[in-house]
Amino acid sequence: MASKQPLKIGMVGGGGGAFIANPHQKAIHFDGTRRVHSVALHPDPKVAMDEAENWPYPVKGYESYDAMIAAQQELPPEERLDYILVVTPNFVHFDPCYKALEAGIPVMCEKPLTLTIEDADTLVAKAREKNVPFAVAHTYVGHWTSWFSRFIVQSGLLGEVRWVDSFYLQGWLAEKLEDTGQMQAAWRTDPKKAGISGAGGDIGTHALEQLRFVTGLDVTEVSAHCECMVPGRPIDDHFTVYGKLSNGGRCLVRASQICHGSKNDLGIVVAGTKGLLKWRQEDAEAVTICLPGQPDRTYYRAAVSANDGFLGDVPQWLLDEPTIPFGHVEAFHDAYARLHREFEKDIRAWQAGEAWNCDGSRYANIDDGRMGLAFIQAAVHSHQHNNDWTKVDLG
Repeated sequence: MASKQPLKIGMVGGGGGAFIANPHQKAIHFDGTRRVHSVALHPDPKVAMDEAENWPYPVKGYESYDAMIAAQQELPPEERLDYILVVTPNFVHFDPCYKALEAGIPVMCEKPLTLTIEDADTLVAKAREKNVPFAVAHTYVGHWTSWFSRFIVQSGLLGEVRWVDSFYLQGWLAEKLEDTGQMQAAWRTDPKKAGISGAGGDIGTHALEQLRFVTGLDVTEVSAHCECMVPGRPIDDHFTVYGKLSNGGRCLVRASQICHGSKNDLGIVVAGTKGLLKWRQEDAEAVTICLPGQPDRTYYRAAVSANDGFLGDVPQWLLDEPTIPFGHVEAFHDAYARLHREFEKDIRAWQAGEAWNCDGSRYANIDDGRMGLAFIQAAVHSHQHNNDWTKVDLG
């Protein structure tokens, strides 16, 4: 049997020194079954073509994403792109995603999905109309330990979830870095480009998705503080949301970019009626379980045994998934690779006319992306109205 041809990916954005394109392209090439084939790297057509010509490996460059998407209709099916990857700043997410969906091309988009809930709803409707796979690149749910945490919590091993503390702390915007001309800081602190929330939209959405992915619960109502700690900054750099969970529990979703010394400290604590789970992405190989009257248990990726006195049966696919032994550390790129790997499975099934899931159980889907915007909208509304309790539009 002949080997499958690698999926061909068209990347929108990534030029001009953009950070997020690098981990994506490394993750895409992890397995040899996907490759970046075409690129529209920059809004300036000349820069886009110059950067494509000087890309580290051969790619087909386009002057714009409009040209790249339109070109697919002129190609025979076997030569067309298999999916579009959107790695632009937030304000350039909606348009290429919509146009790719309109052309019937699957999409993986960086978070947040769009700038507004209205645009998110438009994309959800278009994805359903066209019936194509759509992923949102919430990196950290791609860690094996995130999948394992999800299994533990949603299997009921901790009992009923009472409380969740999901957080993401950074320190890189503790000073007014945007005034130096630093590109990442400049657009992430500009409401026209980042949206109505700074820290909340940028990294608070990661904390929310970690909560939703691990617990399977929604945040239904919020009381929020969206604060600017650095004088003169127009959108929040410190984001604190107390929330009600869909099962009646409570949660704290917090994000800060002004904490000196914090790097990318995403973590989650889930407190249930029987025990507690702790996980942090800066130590992403481990999950800690705390049970009353017992020593803490720490589980490591690729070193988990079923039926150990706490765990019962563990799905074999979950035990078999790690490809390298514990001690050979997985990290950020591996998490991204899992997202692309699982998305590839759905795309190949979709192309073959077979059943495909895109159900949010292995990577964030378009509905998860929409929930991020609904959450941010509710939080900002709450903050603007004396931190009043505000319902989240669950769709």
